[in-house]
Amino acid sequence: MAGDTERIEQEIAKAREDLASTLDALAERANPQRLADDAKTKALATLQKPAVMYSIAGVGALVLVLVVRKITS
Repeated sequence: MAGDTERIEQEIAKAREDLASTLDALAERANPQRLADDAKTKALATLQKPAVMYSIAGVGALVLVLVVRKITS
């Protein structure tokens, strides 16, 4: 009987440690600052791709031409 009690207490302690570890991992993954940093890093990486840069430049040039034409008309 005493052996069963000790075994159960050890299992409970192990389960608590596992739960604490899981909660720490979830807290780290759900950290708003880390999520914002990850999103910023991905956005900057996407914007630095040549295809995206050229597309943005093309749209900017088109808008500039349209604004100049509107002003001169």
